[in-house]
Amino acid sequence: MSDRSGNWPAIPYSEWKETCTGLHLWTQIVGKYRVAHAPWDNHSWHVTLYVTSRGLTTGPIFDGDAPITLTFDFRDHMLVGETPDMRQSFALEPMSVAEFHKRTGDLISALGGKMAIHGAPNEVSDAVPFAKDTEERAYDGDAVRRFHRAMLSITKVFDKFSTSFLGKISPVHFFWGSFDLAVTRFSGRKAPLHPGGVPNLPDDVAQEAYSHEVSSAGFWPGGSGADEAMFYSYAYPAPAGFSDREVSPEAARFDGDLQEFVLPYEAVRTGTDPEDDLLAFLQSTYEAAAEGGVWDREALECDFGRPAVPRTVHE
Repeated sequence: MSDRSGNWPAIPYSEWKETCTGLHLWTQIVGKYRVAHAPWDNHSWHVTLYVTSRGLTTGPIFDGDAPITLTFDFRDHMLVGETPDMRQSFALEPMSVAEFHKRTGDLISALGGKMAIHGAPNEVSDAVPFAKDTEERAYDGDAVRRFHRAMLSITKVFDKFSTSFLGKISPVHFFWGSFDLAVTRFSGRKAPLHPGGVPNLPDDVAQEAYSHEVSSAGFWPGGSGADEAMFYSYAYPAPAGFSDREVSPEAARFDGDLQEFVLPYEAVRTGTDPEDDLLAFLQSTYEAAAEGGVWDREALECDFGRPAVPRTVHE
């Protein structure tokens, strides 16, 4: 059962909302440092963070003479900066966004890099520039640790889901703008021009991100229109009848305000088999997009991958 394993811990948003809100802004500062130095990749894939066994990382950022990697260590509660020859860190603890911004800049400077980023949050309303956000933010280390443990379990399922698709597919990665873990499949066809309108995000960024038809699924811990941790799945453009499709498991539903299918994390966590329930949600909502949108499923899909077993290329 999920409660006994510890792999699907309780993460009620109401109990760590303040910590989560602050952590969201801290990840934006670190993510923007990656943006400042990474060449633009498909659909903003160059901006993301990646789940590790200990937290979230940028991967190597090529700034100055040596690559710099920044990692949120959610086990020991540190922001760690590394080059091939150096390691610096500071504690994750209650502090303002402005203080985190300053400490991150000092850490990067000590590693030989330069903190030159866009200085305000994206994808949030009422964006306060980081350097002027001086209100102290809470930091609940136990809640952050549980959030990380949940993301590890979710990543495992997202990774398995990814192996059953032969077409273009994103990595499983963490978008700090919207503070969600996501994986996206593509039909291979161009999409209508996206209308934009995302708060504090240039329209051309959203339009490039949705330049081609997608079925996208993910997880966010709360906020952004939901008062609890949720899995989500949407299609762009949404095919006719998309919202009326039946999906699994029973707790999943279409949210008319968000215009996407949602599944409460708590329903998955407390189910008999969380991995199977989450996989059923991912698969059934993808099928709603692919069948309604008439994707070439025979060419795009395959069996789930298995460890140490190469795919069959000729029948």
